[in-house]
Amino acid sequence: MQDPTPRSLEFMLTSLPPALVATALLILSNVFMTFAWYAHLKNLSGRSWFIAALASWGIALFEYLLQVPANRIGYTALSLPQLKILQEIVTLAVFVPFAVFYMRAPLKLDYLWAGLCMVAAAWFMFRGAVR
Repeated sequence: MQDPTPRSLEFMLTSLPPALVATALLILSNVFMTFAWYAHLKNLSGRSWFIAALASWGIALFEYLLQVPANRIGYTALSLPQLKILQEIVTLAVFVPFAVFYMRAPLKLDYLWAGLCMVAAAWFMFRGAVR
């Protein structure tokens, strides 16, 4: 088997820190997850829930194709609780712009308070040494 070439995706993924690769994959997977879970409220509101569920499952497949490798790669550098808190931070960071720009929900100060709570949660999970 050949070594990955310096311009290949495999080379780039293996040469970056696992926590960074996991974070990038989690961001991408969360974009798909957020659309799968919530976009049907805007785009398929006139259709039956069954059609919305099928569309959401189709989108969610791409989420899982990114989420599973993200967790496997992230778990090589982060503990399980750290990986979970990272996931929740990414979820909030993806959801707020989605809610405001795509769903046209009003921007509320509550997003800031929720974000500060996530910062506190991250501090507790990451204050120890990364494994």
